Amino acid sequence: MSELITLTLPDGSTREMPRGTTGADVAASIGPGLLKAALAARVDGELVDLHRPIVTDARLALVTAKDEADALELARHDFAHVLAEAVQSLFPGTQITFGPSTDDGFYYDVAPPASRGPFTEDDLPAIEAEMRRIIGANKPLRREEWDRAALIAKWQQQGETFKAEWAADLPGGEALSVYWSGDNWFDMCRGPHLPSTGRLDPAAFKLTRVSGAYWRGDQANAMLSRIYGTGWLNKKQLDAHMTRLEEAAKRDHRKIGQEMDLFHLQAEAHGSVFWHARGFVIYRALEAYMRRRLDAAGYLEVKTPQIMDARQWEQSGHWGKYRENMFVIPDEVPNVDDDGPVISDKAQWMALKPMNCPAHVLIFRQGIKSYRDLPLRLAEMGCCHRNEPHGALHGLMRVRQFTQDDAHIFCREDQIVGEIARFCDLLDVVYKDLGFSDYAIKLALRPEKRFGTDAMWDWSEQSMRDAVKATGRDNADWGWEELPGEGAFYAPKLEFHLTDAIGRTWQVGTIQTDTVLPERLDASYIAEDGARHRPVMLHRAILGSYERFIGILIEHYAGRFPVWLAPVQAVVATIVSDADGYAQHVTEALQKAGIRSETDLRNEKINLKVREHSLTKAAYMLVVGRREAEEGTVALRNLAGGEQTVLPLAEAIALLKAEATPPDLRA
Repeated sequence: MSELITLTLPDGSTREMPRGTTGADVAASIGPGLLKAALAARVDGELVDLHRPIVTDARLALVTAKDEADALELARHDFAHVLAEAVQSLFPGTQITFGPSTDDGFYYDVAPPASRGPFTEDDLPAIEAEMRRIIGANKPLRREEWDRAALIAKWQQQGETFKAEWAADLPGGEALSVYWSGDNWFDMCRGPHLPSTGRLDPAAFKLTRVSGAYWRGDQANAMLSRIYGTGWLNKKQLDAHMTRLEEAAKRDHRKIGQEMDLFHLQAEAHGSVFWHARGFVIYRALEAYMRRRLDAAGYLEVKTPQIMDARQWEQSGHWGKYRENMFVIPDEVPNVDDDGPVISDKAQWMALKPMNCPAHVLIFRQGIKSYRDLPLRLAEMGCCHRNEPHGALHGLMRVRQFTQDDAHIFCREDQIVGEIARFCDLLDVVYKDLGFSDYAIKLALRPEKRFGTDAMWDWSEQSMRDAVKATGRDNADWGWEELPGEGAFYAPKLEFHLTDAIGRTWQVGTIQTDTVLPERLDASYIAEDGARHRPVMLHRAILGSYERFIGILIEHYAGRFPVWLAPVQAVVATIVSDADGYAQHVTEALQKAGIRSETDLRNEKINLKVREHSLTKAAYMLVVGRREAEEGTVALRNLAGGEQTVLPLAEAIALLKAEATPPDLRA
């Protein structure tokens, strides 16, 4: 065997290097500047440590801070390990479990020593200081493979019961690796890592909070302390992120929802929203807008049952794949006597629907369908229930009861590309109408656990690619990206990720091709050849759920909605009581024109009224006094900011009516 291997670099050039060479060796052979900048390497596409030996011919790319996604992943992973080391250094007896990187940072779950209670935010400054000491020590990070039994024994010897359990449960054929931080601390990890702790910027992280977390996510297990942090490549990135967090806190939909009296949630209905009158105005305006868009796009709106028999969910596959997220209901009259169980062991089971798709197939199956009937687009503002864990619930963003802007398109194979393209165009119009011109399109590919054959998945995934290509959106301008393993268990899907006013992304819309459910539920149509064929089913949503999308809208606009969505579009406020009658007349004229209006006749100074209605995010204020009453005018003030303008009442109404008209109804 040759002692040399050939490494192909990103520019196509090749280098012959000794077998067992490392990314660091290659960087050094190119120049000292690259060696200093290199953080890791990609070998045949796999991200590895800079000092991992390369033993065969391969494609090699050196990773630097310019490769921001990889560099951030490495840094955040290392920050998590430094956090764990710091906690054990400061608090001997603490057990470590595991800690991954996250979208904007990292966390680590630790078990506090018996001598103290859970960690709190008061502990964070000391932990941060110790982390900076470890980073400043520039400790080498070194990978080492261990025999399973020896590693388990080592963990047990150190009193690390969680790590010993984890090591024992890892797949038998998997090599167990640890990473040493210097020579005095190590953790079990697949890697990769930076070459040393000193490659982290000590000013580029901040510990943010502490919460409880169950070991392995199971409430029956021990409660741990989860310490969160945010980590970046440099202080400038950290500062920008902290500014975004401050802005996000100001825009928190739960805070604004309370200030604007839009909704509330309470323990008596975990994960279900109590919509107040003003909040339901937004809901209804959005729902009416979506109905008009769907009607114009050729959808037929249907309504399906909330509860269906478990046998139906078994047939669709949801009972086996999704049951832990379903609310299951016994089909039996409960026992009302004090003695005996409420429900017998003979009860048949039903379930609240977690999604609408099986019911839409049942509607499709009613009567004989011809190829001429396709595509058939069935839409439903469908109320669904999913049994989310209490700890996962979060305002409007994650709830148990929600309404989807759901639809399913039944079509022929030759219609798929056209239907997906039509959907992409409809979605584009809706997002732009709602104030989101910046969004990215991702293709989520087959997961490990799935229904269907590989051939079916090959065909479905390629159909999605072809459809996006047909719309000209399969490029960087549209954020096009493929996401391996992220598809649903029955189909690949296109995901649409919105970017909001402060740069956060939200995965909202989806469309999925599905040949599995029509097969399982025996849906068919008569084709042109006279034979029965299976339709392709396209599952699609634009908003996702009304609850979550309204939460996103609240935070995107910081509660100051465009006028057509604003709960209160105009407040008529008096300066003096002599104008009360005129103020009532103005309000009636506004309401007759379809403008959501209120009157404020309180004996308060006008500046107080302006301030209070600005806080509740009313869109406009029309100020009236004696002069306005005599002249038939109003002083119009945009409460989002701007100068006050005196206008004839009719002109002010025309201006407000134009802004209050939904975008799809404007000429």
